This record gives sequence, C-alpha cells and structure tokens, in this order.
Amino acid sequence: MAYPIENIIAIVRGQLQNQYVYPAHIQHLLYDSRLLNAPSQTLFFALESSRNDGHKYIPELYEQGVRSFVVGQKIPINDYPKANFIEVEDARQALHKLAKFHREQFHLPTIGITGSNGKTIVKEWLYQLFQDDYAIVRSPKSYNSQIGVPISVWQIEARHQLAIFEAGISKTGEMERIAPIIQCNIGIFTNIGDAHNEGFEHLKQKAAEKAILFNEAETIIYCKDHHIVHNVLSSAEAFNEKELINWSKGDNASLSRVKIQKQPKKTRITADYHHHKIVFSIPFTDDASIENAIHCWLCGAKLGIDLDVLAHRFLSLAPVALRLELLQAVNNCTIINDSYSADLASLNIALNFLAQQDTHTKRTVILSDFLQNDGSERFYRSVAQLLIQKNIQRLIAIGHSIRAIQTYLRDIDVTYFATTDAFLQRFQHNDFNDETILIKGAREFHFEKIANRLARKAHRTTLEINLNAIVHNLNVYRNLLLPTTKIMAMVKASAYGSGSSEVAKVLEFNRIDYLAVAYADEGVELRNDGVELPILVLNPELASFDSIIRYRLEPEIYSFSLLQSFDDYLSNFSLPQSYPIHIKVNTGMNRLGFELEEAEQLRRKLSQYPRLKIQSIFSHLAGSDGAQFDGFTYAQMERYQYFYNTVTQDLPYAPIRHILNTGGITRFGAYQMDMVRLGIGLYGIDSQADIQQQLQTVSTLKATISQIKQLAPNETVGYNRSGKASRPTRSATISIGYADGLMRAASNGRAAVWVRGVLAPIIGNVCMDMTMIDVTNVPTAQEGDEVIVFGAQHDIKILAQQLNTIPYEIFTSISNRVKRVYFQE
Repeated sequence: MAYPIENIIAIVRGQLQNQYVYPAHIQHLLYDSRLLNAPSQTLFFALESSRNDGHKYIPELYEQGVRSFVVGQKIPINDYPKANFIEVEDARQALHKLAKFHREQFHLPTIGITGSNGKTIVKEWLYQLFQDDYAIVRSPKSYNSQIGVPISVWQIEARHQLAIFEAGISKTGEMERIAPIIQCNIGIFTNIGDAHNEGFEHLKQKAAEKAILFNEAETIIYCKDHHIVHNVLSSAEAFNEKELINWSKGDNASLSRVKIQKQPKKTRITADYHHHKIVFSIPFTDDASIENAIHCWLCGAKLGIDLDVLAHRFLSLAPVALRLELLQAVNNCTIINDSYSADLASLNIALNFLAQQDTHTKRTVILSDFLQNDGSERFYRSVAQLLIQKNIQRLIAIGHSIRAIQTYLRDIDVTYFATTDAFLQRFQHNDFNDETILIKGAREFHFEKIANRLARKAHRTTLEINLNAIVHNLNVYRNLLLPTTKIMAMVKASAYGSGSSEVAKVLEFNRIDYLAVAYADEGVELRNDGVELPILVLNPELASFDSIIRYRLEPEIYSFSLLQSFDDYLSNFSLPQSYPIHIKVNTGMNRLGFELEEAEQLRRKLSQYPRLKIQSIFSHLAGSDGAQFDGFTYAQMERYQYFYNTVTQDLPYAPIRHILNTGGITRFGAYQMDMVRLGIGLYGIDSQADIQQQLQTVSTLKATISQIKQLAPNETVGYNRSGKASRPTRSATISIGYADGLMRAASNGRAAVWVRGVLAPIIGNVCMDMTMIDVTNVPTAQEGDEVIVFGAQHDIKILAQQLNTIPYEIFTSISNRVKRVYFQE
C-alpha cells in the first residue's frame, strides 16, 4: 500500500516546513540511511538518540534521491529543492503513529508474542505450521523493538489473512507504546527470565510490563508452570474477561498432565486436552524447543486447525535459522547463506548484509520461488527492484513462479532451473569465481545442498564469529563516551583471530572512525577488500613505505630516523596534500615512541616537513586494567599532555589526542580526549566486572567428536602414555589439536571442553591434529557431536587461567586452517 505524502502529514500530525507539497507516494519507511533501497518511494525518519542524530544523514540521502523526511528540527530547505520536510515533536512517535494508522486499515487475526526467550522461534514455527492455511505476514528476523515493531507492521497488505508479530522490551513504558501498533487478538507469553533485567526492579514487574501487549487481546496462551507469568495473567484485573489458554505438567490447565518422553532425535508429547488424550511428536529434544512447540500446538488448536493435521505438521518442524552465515567458498568466492526462507522482508535484510560485507565486485544471488506471495506485478517488480538497487550482476532463479521476475530485470544475467537438483546436476565449480554469492531460498528447496557444495572444504573445526555481538560490544563502549569522541578499533592480528576484513566491514558499516593494524600488509588486505576507513599502521617498516602510500595507510612515527626516512620516501610521489602521520610518544610503556625530552626538538623540526601532517599524537597505557598501577597511569597521562602541548605549540591545527585503550575507556573516562582505541573489549573481554557483564561473546571455537572408545582401567591415552584411565572410561577423540590453536598446555586434565552441557576434561597430551577427552560423565555423547572449546558456554577467561595465559594469546593462536564462519542475526 502506498500513501500520498499529504495523507502522511495528517496522520503523523506534522507541520510541512517547505512551502509546497511535492508529490510523493510512500511505500518504504527508513530509519537507517545505510538501508536505503527505493529512494523516491521512501520516507526517512530522522531519529535522535544520545549517541546519534538522524538529521545529519539528510544531505547524503537527498543526494541518493530521497525526497521525503520526517524531522524534529528546522531544516535549511533551500538546500533541498523539491523535498518534503515534515516537522514533528518526536520522529519516533511519528513512526509509531503512522504504523498504528496502517495497522488499523486491516482487520485480520493477529498473534502477538512476547517473553524473555523463544519469541522468534515460536513466530517462525507458527509460520511453518500455518502457511498452508493462511497468507501470513510476520516480523522479519527478530524485529521486535520500538523501531522493529512498526517496520514489521508496515508490511501488512490486503492479501494477508494472518499476522504474527513479536514484541520485546528492555525497560518499563516500552510495551505500552508498541502494543497499540500490533493490536493482537491472540497473545503468546513464552516465558520469563533474566534477559534484560537491568531495566526492571524484579521479574514480576518485567512480566507485568510484557503482558501489556495483551491488553486488547481476546486470548492469551502461556505455560501455567511459569508461576510469575501465571500470577500476573490470572490476577490482573485487565485480564479477567480474557480467555486464558495454558498448559501444565500438572492438573487444572487447558492442556494438562503434559508428559514429555525424549527419544533419540525426537520427543513424544502426550497430554489431556478438554478431557481427550492428545499425542504429537517433534524432531527436537531440548527443553526450549519442547516448550516452544507446546505453545504453537495450543495456538493451532485455538485457530481450529485439525488436530491430526497439526500433529502431522509437527513432525516436519525444521530448525529456525536465526542468522545469516558468511563463509569462504570455492575459487575465492564468499557465500552468504540464508537458505531457509524466501520472503521480501528477509531478502531485503540479506541483500543489505551482502552490501555490508561484500569483498568482490561481482555479486550473484541464487533465489528460489517465493511460496507466499500474491503473484502480482507489484510483488515481482519489488523483488527485481531490490536486486537492481543492490547491483546484483547475476541471478540464478530456481523454481517455476520465479520466472515471472524476468519482465522487470535489466542488465542482470538470469539463468533458470526448475529444481535445486537440476541446478546441482549442471553446476561446475568453475561457474563461480571471485564473487559474493547470496543463497536465499524457501526451506522446501533445500538450498543447504547448494551451500554445502559451494563451501570451501575444511576440516570440522570452526571458529564462529558473531558479528551482532561485535556491534553490541561497540555500543557498550560508545555509551561510555561523549558523542564527540572518536573511536579507533584495533583489527591487528586478523582482528584478534576473528578475521580482519569481515570485522572491519562491520565496524565501517557501524560508522567507526579509524582502524588500526600492526603491519602494512594487513592494511593492504583491508583496502583490497574494499574497506575505505582511515587505517593506522602501528609498526611501519622501511620496506612497507611504498604500500603505505599507494594504499592510503597512515604510519605511526616513533623516532626521528623513521620520521626522516618516511619524508624522504614521500619525495618520490607527487601528492595533492600533506600526508597524514601519527606521532607515538613513550610515556612509560617503554616499547616504541619519542621520549619526553625529545618533545622540544620535535617541535622545532616539524616545520622542516611540509609534506607531513600530524594527524594524531598518542601514547599507550601500561597498566590501565589494574588499580595498583593507577598512580603510574595518571603520571603517564601528565607526561603525555606535556609532550602534546610542547609539540603542537607552533602547529596551525590541533592533532587528534588519544591515550586510552579498552581498560582505560572503562576506568579513566575523564581522559577520553578526542579519540579512544578499542581493542579486546570489542571481542567481549574487559577487566571490569560491571562492563564484562554487559558484553557478549563474539568467538566460539568448535570441534566435533570423531570417535569414541571404551578404555579399561590402567589403559593409557596418547603420546608418552601420559593419560591413564583410573576407571572404566569413555574416551572421545575430537577434531582439534595444537596445530589448530588448542595449546599443548591444556593436556592431562589441565583444561576441559564443553560436550552436551557437561565439561569433559582432556586426557593425555594434546596432539597436533586431535585431542582426547573423557566423556564418561556424558553418557549421551555420540560420534559427530559438537564440542565447544571456548564460547558463551565455556568462558575463554577460564580457559586462559587454566593455561596460565591471557585471552589475547588464545584468540590469536587459532590457526588459519580453522574455518571461520561469520554470522549475523
């Protein structure tokens, strides 16, 4: 549905700043300038926060063709001829008003889902279960926030017969703003837990706030055994007249006496439902999936789905892919794997991720039929428009209805296949070279076969890097800084083992100010992969000067000899302006840097180097993590300030000042100056307990069980027979060794790994390619099981303590032969 701009002005109760209304029909709402797709049909909301202001992106959006804006400030409208500026008191409230109005134009059953965990899984499973019965609109991915909810609701079209939206909150007052936008008549409360507790006084308050979603609902589904949830829903006066459908392992519930029987690779669920015994099975055995499935079953029963049909569909429930995976593929290609769903909203998200992470000039999309669409001209035109706007050069279309897209494509090479198997029969590895490949298909097309065929083969040890967690951690530190303070992110040593290009692109997308690498070749790699941010080289060498200049890298200069050498080398180039360098001063680290007593000499000499511009002057703290070194740290800062003031006396400009590293950011915020350098904190490690609790795990190192053996007492394991079974023992050999980065110091029980929720100690010596662990206390462990060496379940800090080292060393020791898998939820 498209709204004339005149209607939107009235809906949001805005005031037009320009004299005339310029014609526009709005189909797309935009809150992030990086996600622009269809400029002429887009309405941009200039949202303001403590860290950012959407108004500053108006010039670039206007340049890209956007002509309609909702703003909270006066705009110099003469700079933007023929653009609409709708002034409101609060752009976020205006977004809510517009989405609420749009929702009110449709009368369709709507399921609203909230809770601490499981919202997205329940939403996606409901879609799987009901897609044959309804044309469904649902929240893309995990769009459940104050911004995500209105963007989700905006998707509703006349063809839809059922809506499924999730809603999440992190503090009081939020649900009362988004509940009227969803307007659910069926509510599902998944559970209550400790996630995002900081915004609430206690769990009961959090449950009551979440329950506001159901104020206008007719029916609420929940588990009666979650006592806090039950007490809130059953005692609140607002819910007295509502139908409460609940389930319990005990009696007196809508679905009572629920019995759970876990079997190999599936779970059988039996219960009493209105005095009738019901039985269904799901292909999962974990407790969370069982709880989510029962909520879905009750919702299906409420909607009147035949119970036998429902039971049959549960057997086909598939895991929900909550993330986009980025991995290396054949012939220097990169795969973005999103092979479990095909709808317009998630295609848009995947294409935006492609644009963010793309390291190749050629872009290919492998796309299946859209199984839920209206088949209209507008739908296929919208898909084509997305592909064109994201500069896709090649489309491989698989299915039958997808052929209709050809009418709307131009300048895109299109190849059609009827089935996935037909494509695989024709596919050759040399059909793909030096390109980024987005694999995006409905689950029924089994595109995972394509991803597996294209992926570069590697052994079964993987390092998973959560790109969302990097962004989250970045924002934790941003919230400690003034809005004017710049951030330099350390991506040296392959971003602490995580992969410098992939991490750098995420940071660039999230508007970091600077990157830092150890050596010039790391910076060259980033430039070759399309990273445009300024890059500081911390260890420039004479042999690297040519690369530094040709690839626009900025060297650290720490001595007079290096200063002279770099200036001499610059004389071989004709440059349009002074070349940026960064002066390093030694204030106590005693590693690299000018000495304090050289400050006056440096001040006098700088006038001799007109080819150079001092971009920044910085130093490095030696003990910012430890309170016992605070006196020394303050002395370092005083020395730094003396050096800076002395050197810059005669400069006509003020170089950037920076001295704080990760530890300094959290402990010495008053000294953040112009810029800070964020390193290990990005990757989830901080010495301060209160900050550490806010950070998310970025890296998870995984192996698999290759073989399990039964050992008799006194049998030995591994080289030098150093591991000895003291009792009947189950020994599992896992696919990781010291050549992968599992240090040999972990041998003989010094460290353990995580198997099926249990710590399994290492027995014997760690081998080059394999390690043996004791899984006697993990009786369900099987060959092929996943093993976590470190991650959210098994903190790398604990492993580092066990190995008498630090997380830095473990991160940077992970071998290049370990496959990196990047994902974004």
